[in-house]
Amino acid sequence: MSGTRASSNDRPPGTGGIKRGRLQQEAAATGSRVTVVLGAQWGDEGKGKVVDLLATDADIISRCQGGNNAGHTVVVDGREYDFHLLPSGIINTKALSFIGNGVVVHLPGLFEEAEKNEKKGGCPSLRAHPGPALGWRAARRLPVLMAAPSSSIGTTRKGIGPAYSSKAARTGLRICDLLSDFDEFSTRFKNLAHQHQSMFPTLEVDVEGQLKRLKGFAERIRPMVRDGVYFMYEALHGTPKKILVEGANAALLDIDFGTYPFVTSSNCTVGGVCTGLGIPPQNIGEVYGVVKAYTTRVGIGAFPTEQINEIGDLLQSRGHEWGVTTGRKRRCGWLDLMILRYAHMVNGFTALALTKLDILDALDEVKVGVSYKLNGKRIPYFPANQEILQKVEVEYETLPGWKADTTGARKWEDLPPQAQNYIRFVENHVGVAVKWVGVGKSRDSMIQLF
Repeated sequence: MSGTRASSNDRPPGTGGIKRGRLQQEAAATGSRVTVVLGAQWGDEGKGKVVDLLATDADIISRCQGGNNAGHTVVVDGREYDFHLLPSGIINTKALSFIGNGVVVHLPGLFEEAEKNEKKGGCPSLRAHPGPALGWRAARRLPVLMAAPSSSIGTTRKGIGPAYSSKAARTGLRICDLLSDFDEFSTRFKNLAHQHQSMFPTLEVDVEGQLKRLKGFAERIRPMVRDGVYFMYEALHGTPKKILVEGANAALLDIDFGTYPFVTSSNCTVGGVCTGLGIPPQNIGEVYGVVKAYTTRVGIGAFPTEQINEIGDLLQSRGHEWGVTTGRKRRCGWLDLMILRYAHMVNGFTALALTKLDILDALDEVKVGVSYKLNGKRIPYFPANQEILQKVEVEYETLPGWKADTTGARKWEDLPPQAQNYIRFVENHVGVAVKWVGVGKSRDSMIQLF
């Protein structure tokens, strides 16, 4: 009856406190915790190198979001590996690589990348979307058709945006669909192609040819796929395992928290780990933010600390700042601590990896952006609006350079005092400790501080 409540004497025997206590104990046993590596700027921070370092003793290495628009470079024993879809930690042949629900899996690229790097292919989730589903030519054309010429966002043209658009519109096709009834898949594929061609009459799609290719890829990938939710649950709650999660892109490229609209199509902040892999928040352990010792950006959009001068040219040439995926020249500027503090607010970094410190070796002095002013007043937040971000005035702190070669440094004491001061300055202003400092391309050029 409404308004009544059973007394403890009315409860069936064996229930109450004992059952509740058991459930509380079970809830407390949350399983293993994953270690997460995320970009803290606009990408290209050197995440692959940090992942490679951590992957040496990992059991499972996962990509949680994005697609083959990512570009991670790893140098091991003098050999350079470029990864776009496979987790870069796959250099560790003893670890199993897993590609989560949130990743757009370009099937030809998956096999080509594994063959090129002489590595076993990753295990994709059944719930991941194969892309570009309509074919490579259509994938390169669609982003151009979907954006007005005056507002081009500088995408990688890898078909990631159209794949995520179809996913959000609930017309997308998943790997589980591809591996099920192929006649039903073919019907849905034709409907998807017709939908895009209705919106963009100049778009050419080889429907029959692409279906034939996809059917061939289905048989190749069938033995590799996993039900992602069960796979991750078993990994977290079975025999204790070290699980490493590799984010693609970076905080300022996140679809919700990045410099919209000049962003990627996925959540590349820490929330993407849960949605992309199907794991609860309590299973997230260490969250490492990777930050370059200066700032770079590919494509257009606001860039408050950009240096369109000899400093920018020096950083670009010394840092070999060309996009791994696009081949485009990266814009360069001073380190922006407003960006790092904002990325920390969103991600809750437990430590930082500061990479490419050696690129600053040639400078007499190093500037760091510490705050923004808008209309003469300091603002405590990172602006959401791009027009406002374009107008901010950056306040800089100028630190002395070290004018010394740091590439041979292998421990903290090897770094010049001015370089140490630079690192401590970053720590103090962001409120997060720097755990690694990168001074070169190879695995052994990462100095671990604690």
